[in-house]
Amino acid sequence: MTAIRVDAMPGPGPAELVERKGLGHPDTICDALAEELSRALCQFYLERFGTVLHHNVDKALLVGGAARPRFGGGEVIEPIEIHLAGRAVTRVGNDQVPVGEIALRSATEWLRRNLRGLDVERHVRIVTHVRPGSIDLAELFQRRQGAPRVLANDTSIGVGFAPLSDLEQVVLAAEGALNDESFRAQHPAGGEDVKVMGRRNGTRAALTVARAFVDRHLPDLDAYLAAKEAVAACVRQVGAQRFDDLTVTVNAADDPARAAVYLTVTGLSAEAGDDGQVGRGNRVSGLITPYRPMSLEAAAGKNPVSHVGKLYNLVAHEAAAALCAELDGVLGAEVYLVSAIGSPIDEPQLVQARLWLCDDRELPSLAPRAGERIAQALAGLPQLLPRLLRGDIRVY
Repeated sequence: MTAIRVDAMPGPGPAELVERKGLGHPDTICDALAEELSRALCQFYLERFGTVLHHNVDKALLVGGAARPRFGGGEVIEPIEIHLAGRAVTRVGNDQVPVGEIALRSATEWLRRNLRGLDVERHVRIVTHVRPGSIDLAELFQRRQGAPRVLANDTSIGVGFAPLSDLEQVVLAAEGALNDESFRAQHPAGGEDVKVMGRRNGTRAALTVARAFVDRHLPDLDAYLAAKEAVAACVRQVGAQRFDDLTVTVNAADDPARAAVYLTVTGLSAEAGDDGQVGRGNRVSGLITPYRPMSLEAAAGKNPVSHVGKLYNLVAHEAAAALCAELDGVLGAEVYLVSAIGSPIDEPQLVQARLWLCDDRELPSLAPRAGERIAQALAGLPQLLPRLLRGDIRVY
């Protein structure tokens, strides 16, 4: 087992920035469709061949369309294009894997299920570019079949932290509240494209929210302004649970005097030229956290068996959460992992935990227990697969 380094670290600083790109943001759509395709391929491989075969479908691009929104209802004049790409096993012996059909079906079902204002047949064009995988990587993946342990298919870094700060919790909860079924049922004019930017300066916090509104539910500017105030009220209620001094701004670029407001046909900025790509949005924490350790790995769409770019980021967050929950005196934790291609995934090249402690003098006594807990998390890597297939683990 790799030696595990455990060090102390300082607590939170006086300022903080946190961002969440919500359900209908173009980057999040790309992440979601890549992950849905990976899950669909896994299910097909398991049902047909009894095992998950090599694939990495972590490349997706959304090209924004064109639309003419107007109060009472506008029109989409150029559809959104979504390009799904990557590598996958497409044939086993004489058995062909219908990768294109699987990609189209998984994407269409997710779009219909999650984006209410979108008419998938009329407003979206889906193009698939999934090709057979690299021979070297496919052989490395197959080598695990006879090996007692899974081998890493990349040299990659994974990082995680816990617990979420007050601002991180508020930003995540604010987007969740706005896209909650009950809120959307009461306020149907709200589109799924939401972005929340949070900032904290000492004890003062501010949230800037962008939310697309659906034109057919709004007869005029007054109705838009009322719907916008409902969004602000919802976010203020969420934020008040953590901050006494909180400012909320919704659709900061609006100019009501000129009737220049965030109005859309579909509830998505993607309808009018806002593009998206896998990996440009939320990390596996569900957030963009520049004051925290982050990897640039795009977890969505990577295979859930051996791709450490996905697995290490997930297990690092879970290990950090376990350190905080199970070790007395640990107020916060960061976990860092790095792999080497071809090595067992449960043997990283370097493992480091950084702990924020009530008393730094406790570090020597806590370090062995912290190492044991991280080793347990690494031993549990195989259990991530069924949880990912069920959708129990956030990857974006």
